[in-house]
Amino acid sequence: MRSSKTLSYLTITAAVTIIALFATGVIAQQQSPPQAPPDTLSGKYEGVAKSASGEAPVTLELKREGTKITGRAVLGQTVAEISEGTFADGTLTLKFVGKEGSLTAKVDGDKITGDWVNDARKGTVDLKKVVPAAAAAPVNLSGEWEAVADANGEPFPFNLILKIEGEKVTGSSSSQLGESVISSGTWKGGQLNLSIESPNGVIAMTAAVIDGKLAGVFDYAGQLQGKWVAVKKK
Repeated sequence: MRSSKTLSYLTITAAVTIIALFATGVIAQQQSPPQAPPDTLSGKYEGVAKSASGEAPVTLELKREGTKITGRAVLGQTVAEISEGTFADGTLTLKFVGKEGSLTAKVDGDKITGDWVNDARKGTVDLKKVVPAAAAAPVNLSGEWEAVADANGEPFPFNLILKIEGEKVTGSSSSQLGESVISSGTWKGGQLNLSIESPNGVIAMTAAVIDGKLAGVFDYAGQLQGKWVAVKKK
């Protein structure tokens, strides 16, 4: 029968081993499935539709559910409901109810640009997302954030220091595993995108501001994925 001292030693050894496995990415063998990024597509867009006969103001209202898109387009007094819509690999494809028309466009942050076809007519569209008045005030992301990542159901605390200059984001991340530098980062269209260098690979992180908190998903060198949330230090 083992003594209490031996059992205590084995317990400590097991705990150290688990931490070491996490640090080297071996824990990724029990990785959770990739999480969907925050929805930054849904909303109202305004701009112009251009054709050979001129241009006209147009409004596009979108709601995203996975890769499926619903909503409508408003051109003058004409309202066209979306009968079929998809969004994949940055490309938005729409068809409209009762219309021989379609829209194929690229989404870049808060902008949508592409081509439309309606019967024999065709042209281009250039739209920009409308920010609601309540959300128009700039979010001050610069500063220190206390964050927690979900690593296979286990909380992993870390700190983020962010500095925002226009759309560019710089800073660093620190945890019990050490400190890492943000190699590239952007704040665009209401979405934060970070790439953080670590000894075992790049950590890609995305997030949006929800109720004053940063909430999003991460991918640790393709080995470990999950959600994360952060609260700004006062």
